[in-house]
Amino acid sequence: MPSELRTLQPEPDLAFVRSATELKPVPFVPEVRLHMAEDAIALWETTERARGEVGLPPPFWAFAWAGGVAVSRHLLDHPELVAGRTVLDVAAGSGVVGVAAALCGARSVYAAEIDAYAVAAIGLNARANGVRVEAALVDLVDGDGAPADVVLAGDVFYEREMAARFLPFLERAAARGATVVVGDPGRAYLPRDRFTALADYRVPVVADLEDTAVKTTTVWRLG
Repeated sequence: MPSELRTLQPEPDLAFVRSATELKPVPFVPEVRLHMAEDAIALWETTERARGEVGLPPPFWAFAWAGGVAVSRHLLDHPELVAGRTVLDVAAGSGVVGVAAALCGARSVYAAEIDAYAVAAIGLNARANGVRVEAALVDLVDGDGAPADVVLAGDVFYEREMAARFLPFLERAAARGATVVVGDPGRAYLPRDRFTALADYRVPVVADLEDTAVKTTTVWRLG
């Protein structure tokens, strides 16, 4: 992977993630355990106080979002998609997708995030599951994910601006021969005509985050 993908998990970030979450199995993918929070709003406020900033993005790293859970379920049911291959998990959040890929026998797994707490959470979650996931604080979306054989994205089409960056990235990865798989629970900005549906799942979610208890979520392959 690119040389800038270096693990960065300062002890204060690790301590914060430990204090704000509880390690437990993920609903719908009980093979994976994550450090997860119960109250999204309370954690969001706590994160802003810890960093001395307001207007921070939500703590995506502290929850198992439907898109990532669906991709993880699909990998665990179809490990041949990643077994023996180099995997990149982009916008990795908690790292649930990368952990699942590692459990499925991926040769190596890299996770890219732009939130330092997410990088810390991914490291803790990988260790909790007895696997190796190299997590780094880096934005790779202007590249093509090389040299990963498989590029995975749990849920990246929820905002217009983010979708506009991620689609070209994923298309560049596919154009060089990578397998590109994404999970999407019906977000508005997924260009469905560019993808092929692999499976649908009814994923239990945190109602405070999604305004429902279950999200029908599709796993898609680009091209």
